[in-house]
Amino acid sequence: MSKFKKKNKVKENIPTSALPDIIFMLLFFFMVTTVLRENDMLVEQKIPQATQLQKLEKKTLISYLYIGKPKNTSLYGTEPRIQANDALITTGDIILWVNQEKDKLSEAERDMITISLKADREVKMGPISDIQFELREVDARRVLYASVGKVQN
Repeated sequence: MSKFKKKNKVKENIPTSALPDIIFMLLFFFMVTTVLRENDMLVEQKIPQATQLQKLEKKTLISYLYIGKPKNTSLYGTEPRIQANDALITTGDIILWVNQEKDKLSEAERDMITISLKADREVKMGPISDIQFELREVDARRVLYASVGKVQN
């Protein structure tokens, strides 16, 4: 009989030299694509509750106006202010702001723009009425009043 030789077992190691490169590529990808916060809040927000809610289909057509008391009262006072994007504006600037927001949309979607009013529950109706009048002037008639959740009956 012949003698059988034992074959040496070959160690199959997984090459790990490329793993740090892959991890850093993934980390960089998520850092670039993640949106943490769109707007810095300059006004206080305590959103009221609603009795009827409706979910929107296309959120790209929504532009937000925040109304409330400024967080920095020493600089901006205690009267309710309007925040559009990351800047405080007056009611006279609303027409210019809406036109800028419409310019960001395509030609077909400009008439479908929806303005979302996120007003603090302590804000009186006077400033909100002024905003509604300015929105009518610029033909932004789709107005959404944001709320936190449904009131339990």
